[in-house]
Amino acid sequence: MRNNKSNFLIPAVGAAVVVAGSIAAYTYFKSGPSGDLAGALESAKIVPNEAVMATYISTKPEVWAKLQQFDTTAAQQIVAKSLNNFNQDGSTESNFSYERDLKPWVGGVMIAMLPNSPVQGVQNPPQALQEQNNMLIVVGIRDKLSALNFANKFNSQQGMTTKKIDYKGEKITEASVKNTSTYSTILNNTYLVLAPQKQAVEHAIDTYKGEPSFASKEDVKGMLTKGVDIENTLAQIYVPDYASMVQNLSPKSPNLLPPQTLTQSKQVKSIVAGIGVDHLGVRLKAIANLDPQLVKYQYQNSSNQVVSQLPTDTIALLSGQGISSWWPVFVEQSKNNPEFNQGLQRVREQLKFVNIDLDQDVFSWMNGEFAFAAIPSNQGVLAPVGVGGALVFHTSDRQTAETTFAKLDAFAKKQLFNIAQRNIDGKDVTEWQIPQQGALLAHGWLNQDTVFVAIGGPVADAIAQTQNHSLGSNENFQAVTNSLQKPNSGYFYLDMDKTMFLLNRFAGSQKQSFPPETSAILNSIRSLGVTTISLDKSTSKMDMLLALKPKSTN
Repeated sequence: MRNNKSNFLIPAVGAAVVVAGSIAAYTYFKSGPSGDLAGALESAKIVPNEAVMATYISTKPEVWAKLQQFDTTAAQQIVAKSLNNFNQDGSTESNFSYERDLKPWVGGVMIAMLPNSPVQGVQNPPQALQEQNNMLIVVGIRDKLSALNFANKFNSQQGMTTKKIDYKGEKITEASVKNTSTYSTILNNTYLVLAPQKQAVEHAIDTYKGEPSFASKEDVKGMLTKGVDIENTLAQIYVPDYASMVQNLSPKSPNLLPPQTLTQSKQVKSIVAGIGVDHLGVRLKAIANLDPQLVKYQYQNSSNQVVSQLPTDTIALLSGQGISSWWPVFVEQSKNNPEFNQGLQRVREQLKFVNIDLDQDVFSWMNGEFAFAAIPSNQGVLAPVGVGGALVFHTSDRQTAETTFAKLDAFAKKQLFNIAQRNIDGKDVTEWQIPQQGALLAHGWLNQDTVFVAIGGPVADAIAQTQNHSLGSNENFQAVTNSLQKPNSGYFYLDMDKTMFLLNRFAGSQKQSFPPETSAILNSIRSLGVTTISLDKSTSKMDMLLALKPKSTN
């Protein structure tokens, strides 16, 4: 599988560009696609209309150079090594380099996913070939002279065999190396089209000659021209029919995607997303167009006040608004998933033993903001793990919440926990203590409308004493969340340095270690922030920032 994938791009590119040898001299210096997003629409005119997804990658050097402002040297070395391995796998005698041989003439790349189709001309094809996605790549030829120079170099290597195939007046080149064949053609001396299946290239030629294109599909032209508003765009992703794309992801393995997943995917009509670079790091924005007839719940905007009730050293956070509102919808949808529904019913039955109704006694009072957080815990029961947890809920129904916690305390006492009361910074806290080990769980009220549950005694102290050192004052958290769109429905936040410390600690205890490649990439990340915005039942947005560490000025 690795050879099949790695052998695809450079041999196919080279074999196709060989055809450029017949181009007249004056076309060598004629400008082609520049590689910026303006080329997305023109590239999409060559992609067949049955494509279920397309990604356009900018090749403008000045855009990619924006990444140089960050401390990603180790990660870049890993990428360079991977490219070098790719080059060695993708050739026989010659040493091809993207930087030297492809970058000078490649002007934007569109990668499209076509519906999977049976492999033609092969009886009982191997499983790897059966599962191969029907991919089509359209490469803009920005500098034809550089492309021709590369073609001459490519043509001189050993071990490559090529065959020309006529199709409707165009030449398709079949290139074979290391038992792998790829197919390509050059259209209008401007675009190189290549694919692992000949049929995909034939369809692209049909499209070029007038058949309906991806760009001609309803609403796709608007997606291609408008895209997503994001700085220094590296890539844009276009999914005009989300349900169709999901269905085509794994048609050979129907059990991998249960029917309920396909049903839920129909709630989303289309998605357009963009990836770019700004002064904080790599940002992803996505816009999903929804079917209002199928969407059962619109997420509420949150004031995010709950952030101020978590300690400044919080490792990870998931916050939002109104669990009680979306819980009934969640329960209703779970009926379409037999396994999940059975699990839910088992939980209901177990809670009945302590006289608790899951819907009325647990979720009904969770009608305000909420937060789930991972917090350092280096003392007490969780000291060996190094991390504890916290749940914070805003509620307008304190009485029901207190009744539920009283029932849980009574049950814990029967399980031989010591139920003890403690005052932390003026707040009454109930602890479930394990004899001679300390508190496993604690709960209490931060104010009239805010209840918390802490896993680990030290976490309870951290939650109850956040007045002057809350997460909202954390520099990393501020840098990430202040750049995300507001108002929003809450945050997902991850402090990567603290997370890596815990992961390395766990790996060390298991006498294992992360691969250098993984560590290099993760260590270049400062933090991660994600939020969603539900404009209405027809439109939802996502804003994500992968904050990178700035390059040292020393």
